[in-house]
Amino acid sequence: MKRMRSLSVFAALALLCACCGKTPKPEPQPDRTFVKGADISSVTEMESKGFKFYNAAGQQRELTALMKEIGCNAVRLRVWVDPQGGWSGKADVVAKAKRAQALGMKIMIDFHYSDSWADPGKQNVPAAWKGKDAAGMAAAVGAHTQEVLQALKTAGVEVTWVQVGNEVTNGMLWDSGKVSGSSVGQFVNYFHAGREAVKAVYPQAKVILHLDNGWNLGTLNWFLTLMKGHSLNYDVLGLSLYPSYWENGAYPDWTPKVQQFVQNLPTLYSSYGKPILLVEFGMPASEPAKAKAALQYLMDKTKDLDWFGGIFYWAPETEHDRSGYDYGAFSGGKPTEALDPFGQ
Repeated sequence: MKRMRSLSVFAALALLCACCGKTPKPEPQPDRTFVKGADISSVTEMESKGFKFYNAAGQQRELTALMKEIGCNAVRLRVWVDPQGGWSGKADVVAKAKRAQALGMKIMIDFHYSDSWADPGKQNVPAAWKGKDAAGMAAAVGAHTQEVLQALKTAGVEVTWVQVGNEVTNGMLWDSGKVSGSSVGQFVNYFHAGREAVKAVYPQAKVILHLDNGWNLGTLNWFLTLMKGHSLNYDVLGLSLYPSYWENGAYPDWTPKVQQFVQNLPTLYSSYGKPILLVEFGMPASEPAKAKAALQYLMDKTKDLDWFGGIFYWAPETEHDRSGYDYGAFSGGKPTEALDPFGQ
């Protein structure tokens, strides 16, 4: 009976629209493709050193294509302002993004606003920007952001997300952009300068606010409440999660922080009203079975949340013998079982 009533209502609506010369259109459906991504920013530098990559059958593959082969549908690429060797500079980012674009993968661009790594422990001003006042620094953020994104657009690259800053829990471009206690310094101005540049080039791209330690609800609430009070404008909350970082001579159990992360998600969404992405996830490379279990747990617990977009594994292509990094997901140039959940 309910179905017949619904059909009658729809028929009446269709007749009314027909009389008005209009055809009823279905409501647009949101894109609910769960993102299974990876930050593979090191690929070109590793290639320059002669490193090669292989699938499980031992067949050589270009890394971007290999990541798609094992189930990834997106890549994340960092941007440095004036990096040594040009790695993660504008030209290098465009070259890597074009590979992903050709494979039909979604692309996230991650601006560090530094010449090298930026994270909660360091947010160093690029050498060329030193000595600028607050207005000059904001202008530099906007110009750099727009220049890189315009180069990508000119190359035919579609960008889905843009991070304005990397793990900015303590702000960026220190000391003027430092966030501490109840002070936001110039951070909000710098962030908005980057956001406006993003929207000028890619109006539909989602601007990400990226914070570390997604398991630490107290710190997240402090920062996000502070930014809400200063009307920080962003589209997506991006989080990092490294649940088993080396401490006291061992890798701790991953489960408490992963479970806490999952428990935090509804609170963060209801409190701040922003979709959420896990933009960095990593586990010890020497424990691939545990990494697989952690990734599987995260996917199982989040895949049905309409406002949770997906997961990016950070630097899976790295391994200790090649890069000295201990939290990747490759061994001998091949993906380990840590990435198996992406193939589902």
